[in-house]
Amino acid sequence: MKRLAAVALTALAPISWGSTYAVATELLPPDRPLFTGVMRALPAGLLLTALARTLPKGQWWWKSAVLGILNIGAFFPLLFLSAYRLPGGVAAVLGAAGPLFVVGLAALLLGERASLRTVLAAVVGAFGVSMVVLTAEAGLDAVGVVAGVISSASMGAGTVMTKRWGRPEGVGPLAMTGWQLTAGGLFIIPVAALVEGAPPALDGKAFLGYGYMMLINTGIAYWLWFRGIGALSATSVTLLGPLSPLTAAVIGWAALGQALSPVQLVGMAVAFGATVAGQLAVARTTQPFSSTEKSDQNISIDLTDERVRR
Repeated sequence: MKRLAAVALTALAPISWGSTYAVATELLPPDRPLFTGVMRALPAGLLLTALARTLPKGQWWWKSAVLGILNIGAFFPLLFLSAYRLPGGVAAVLGAAGPLFVVGLAALLLGERASLRTVLAAVVGAFGVSMVVLTAEAGLDAVGVVAGVISSASMGAGTVMTKRWGRPEGVGPLAMTGWQLTAGGLFIIPVAALVEGAPPALDGKAFLGYGYMMLINTGIAYWLWFRGIGALSATSVTLLGPLSPLTAAVIGWAALGQALSPVQLVGMAVAFGATVAGQLAVARTTQPFSSTEKSDQNISIDLTDERVRR
């Protein structure tokens, strides 16, 4: 798969995640971030693992657990805690710190030396996102802010370690996604039971919201994300992160009746421009696809191997 196609497919993941904030506030039970994390991760993980028909072997049991905790088990509850405690899309701006975490960790652990243009793109992207969501009416909650920052750091570390460890020979991204979602969901269950108690009663709206999050927002989106990590550099993948809060802002305007000021519109243009510029900067310094990455170039072959239709 050519790099542009890989970037475009991977970008669908953060675009999908941009709907998380609207779904969480409009459809899901309030003040249940841990239960929501379980419902989002575990069913999707079990489904993908069943479709892949592959279980971890040897050291991949603990590696999958570590990646699952970083990318899912710690990230999901903190993300939802931040979304519940911060107004509107404010939680999304904290995710803009993710690329900065990844740039630093990728340099240390992967040898991916970020150019000045790449770093500037990450900073400008975060600034653009802040213009979109940090309005004068937006209050800040200390717990929500801390949760948002830690969630970004957790997923940033998970992205880098996913790239560093790669995948077992003969195992596709569908199986890897299923393993991590399952491990992350199982990690959250005892914490949810201890902190939140028994599951809440669910109405039709909640079932709809959880169904969407499980299938589209998590199962498909994370499969695309981890597939992208295998085909692109960690820095390239994480620089797509601002698409999530931008999508959240668009959904807030289109579906929730939230107005967009001229400053917010400029911020959206700045953040999107920085995202594009970041991809161009990374492309100039990225080596061609390696032999292992070439195995991911054909999406139809990969899906056939995983016994799943597009």
